[in-house]
Amino acid sequence: MSSVGVVTPFWLDRPPSEALDIAVAADETGFGTLWIGEMATFDAFALATAAGLRTSNISLKIGPLAVGVRSPVALALGLSTVVATTGRRASLALGASSPRIVTEWHGRPFEPVRLMRQTVRDTRAILDGNRVNGFRLQQAVPGTSISVAAFGPAMLRAAAEEADEVVLNLVSAGHVAQVRSELTQARVPPPIAVWIPAALDPGPDTLRQLRSQLAVYLAPPGYGEMFTALGHGELVERARAGAPRASLAQDIPVSLLEAVGVLGSAEDIARGVQEYFDAGAEHVGLVPATAEDPAGRRLLTTLSPLLATGGR
Repeated sequence: MSSVGVVTPFWLDRPPSEALDIAVAADETGFGTLWIGEMATFDAFALATAAGLRTSNISLKIGPLAVGVRSPVALALGLSTVVATTGRRASLALGASSPRIVTEWHGRPFEPVRLMRQTVRDTRAILDGNRVNGFRLQQAVPGTSISVAAFGPAMLRAAAEEADEVVLNLVSAGHVAQVRSELTQARVPPPIAVWIPAALDPGPDTLRQLRSQLAVYLAPPGYGEMFTALGHGELVERARAGAPRASLAQDIPVSLLEAVGVLGSAEDIARGVQEYFDAGAEHVGLVPATAEDPAGRRLLTTLSPLLATGGR
C-alpha cells in the first residue's frame, strides 16, 4: 500500500530547531512516518530521540546516514537507544553521502559500495540480537527495517540485494520508473521510497530556497546526468566547471523544480505525488519548503486529508 511521510529538511536559511517543529506538525496532522537525516546541525539519533519525545504516534526513520562514518555497532546502539527512550517505532536508512562529508569531515575512506553490503548485514544481525565480532546488543530491536539510498548501478545492485527498501532523493517520476524497471531484475525487488521537495503556492522566497538546494546537486555524478536528460545540461556543465552556487541557483527554471518536486496548489501537489506512485514508488517523503510556511504546517495541514486515500 502506498504511503506518504514527511522529511525533516535542513534548509540553510532556516533555524535548525525548525526540524523539531516539523516533526510536531507532521505528527499532529496525521502523517505516519518522519524521516530524520543528518547534515551540519544535529546528530540524527539525538534529534530522533527529541522528536520522539515531543510527538505521539509518528514512526521514525533515521537516515540515510553515511555508511562508513558509523560502525554497525554504533548504528545499532543509536537505533536501540531511540526505541528504548521514546517507545516509538523506528527504522534505519543508510547511504553513500559524499567524499566531502565522509573523508573531509570525518576522516574516513570513501568506499560506500564496498562497505554497504557488510554494514547492512552486520547492523541487521546486531539489531536482531546476534553476536557480531564479539558484540551483542543488550536491548535488541529484531526485525528492524534497513533502507539504502541508491544512486548509480553499483549501489542500486547492493540495495536490491541487501536492503528492505531503496531510497531515491530529488529525482523525477521518470527516474523512479527507470529504477523500478532495473529493480525487477532482482530476485525479490525491494520497495522504493522517494524524497521530493513540496511547496504549497510557492512565492519568491520559497522558490529561492528550493533553487539554492537544487544547485548543490547539479554537479554530482548521477544527478547531473539526470538533470541533463531533463534538458538542463548547460546548468550541469557550468556547475561542473566550478560556477558559483548562487549564480547557478538564480538560473534554475521553475520547470526543473517542478520536475523533481511537487509545487503549486494542494491539488497540483496531490497529482504530483500520485505520479510518483504511478511510476513505481511505494512511499513518498515530502520535504516541506518552509521559507514562507514555517514548519511546513500550512502545507501539511492542507495536504493531509487529500493524501489520506493513498495511505499514510
